[in-house]
Amino acid sequence: MRVVLTGAAGFIGGAVATALTEAGYEVVGVDVMLPQAHGDDAPLPPDVLLRDVRDADAWTDLLRGADAVCHQAAVVGAGVKVADLPEYASHNDLGTAVLLAAMHTVGVDRLVLASSMVVYGEGRYRCAEHGDVTPPPRPVAALEAGDFEVRCPRCAGALAWATIDEDAPLAPRGAYAASKAAQEHYAASWVRQAGAAAVALRYHNVYGPHMPRDTPYSGVAAMFRSALERGEAPRVYEDGTQVRDFVHVADVARANVRALEAVAAADAGDWRAYNVASGRPVAIREVAELVAAGTGRGISPEVTGEFRPGDVRHIVASPELAERELGFRAEVRPEDGLAEFATAPLR
Repeated sequence: MRVVLTGAAGFIGGAVATALTEAGYEVVGVDVMLPQAHGDDAPLPPDVLLRDVRDADAWTDLLRGADAVCHQAAVVGAGVKVADLPEYASHNDLGTAVLLAAMHTVGVDRLVLASSMVVYGEGRYRCAEHGDVTPPPRPVAALEAGDFEVRCPRCAGALAWATIDEDAPLAPRGAYAASKAAQEHYAASWVRQAGAAAVALRYHNVYGPHMPRDTPYSGVAAMFRSALERGEAPRVYEDGTQVRDFVHVADVARANVRALEAVAAADAGDWRAYNVASGRPVAIREVAELVAAGTGRGISPEVTGEFRPGDVRHIVASPELAERELGFRAEVRPEDGLAEFATAPLR
């Protein structure tokens, strides 16, 4: 089976390329080598072609003879400034639309799309009095006062988080989140119009070797790791009790292999989305502590009380559907993987 893999030189794409090759797939890797992920003047890996996903003319020859596309290419991260909005829209959304149109022209009708749990927005919450509720964004005034809790819109009581599943409505809160939701909508529309099949994998916080260092567009685990490498304490925003799920890049790569197997056997018109998570939620302060402990240098994280208005409080998705339908279950526990990540090589 011949697979075109976008973002093949990236942190996740490189791991996916290795996993697909080991599983017996013929992989054609492409990447645009954005400075945010690779740094300035980074060398192109010898087995990766330099291509811009937004360039329609670049796709015809690459896609001819392919059986599927595994689309990992995207501008990632929470975004630093409002001026980042066009970058997310251009690379993530226009790029995906161009790719899907080219796939239809050439006749490639199987897709695995790298999505993200950020499409859910604030996640799922329960009020002790009112049950499941959908909270509004947290007021900036409350965040400035150090009140980081998500509160019930009816009684103002603090809400408890619960795991969210794939049937939840998409409610993105930031630029990156909006672009990932748009990618899913384009892919679902393509499936219906083209009689194709696709699987979207909603990654949780991915970490592991070869993450980009010293960039706010990287993941929070890499930022903690970079601070420790400089001999500085990791800076933890809010009060550090916000909860996430951290999944190792090796597990993400295995999920992509399972997704390609599934989409290859799917019926025309089949669209599925799956959460890709470790299933072991962890507080952000604990993440910093695990990475710090892995260095053996006795550096403790600093909980700063800082905040970003676009951040959500808690987001933890259920991995049960992926296990049931894809046969995928994460193997690396965060308590092990994050400690090992402390000394893993960064890009």
